[in-house]
Amino acid sequence: MPSSTAVEPGHDCPLCPRLHDFIAGWRAVEPQWFNGPVPTFLPVGGGDAVRLLIVGLAPGLRGANRTGRPFTGDFAGDLLYPTLIRFGFAEGVFAARPDDGLQLVGTAITNAVRCVPPQNKPLPAEINTCRLFLTATIGSFPNLKAILALGAVAHQSTVKALGGRPLALPFRHGGRGTIGGMELFSSYHCSRYNTNTGVLTEEMFVKVFGDIAGFLQDGP
Repeated sequence: MPSSTAVEPGHDCPLCPRLHDFIAGWRAVEPQWFNGPVPTFLPVGGGDAVRLLIVGLAPGLRGANRTGRPFTGDFAGDLLYPTLIRFGFAEGVFAARPDDGLQLVGTAITNAVRCVPPQNKPLPAEINTCRLFLTATIGSFPNLKAILALGAVAHQSTVKALGGRPLALPFRHGGRGTIGGMELFSSYHCSRYNTNTGVLTEEMFVKVFGDIAGFLQDGP
């Protein structure tokens, strides 16, 4: 099992110079923000309790980069967390704050790239570099059964982290496949752009979680 230092980068991780410098600039502007690689959000019971892992793209500037919790403080969390509560993957009240008391149940949330990128667009080299932590995170959950990738970049990086080739398991909304002993589900990212343009509707998003819940209930 990977060590904790391999699973989570340090708060001043230097591996991607562009992202490191971008965050350093925001530390000067907004010193009260989290401004660092956002750690994986774990459920009650820690890593041993995780059966579902959700993989996003990267922290939002005024979302997770500000709050320090994935999908917290921006629009994407307003769809993700109520859906998790609806299916029993989280409990409590989501108030878009890391101290709102919301708890995950059997679920962990992370990002393919742990640091906020300029314009929400990580470079290929940064995605590849940060896959070290994604691979370690996946490997740290002994009871993991399913992974949900949000968006094409998260899907492709997850496939590679599991030892596969994206061409063999291409991204599509509602997609599903078995790889590396895991069931990989995929959805369009729950971003404001995707929901505002109709690329992703709440009904489409809920359907994906229904499929995941059914899989975890019935077993492989």
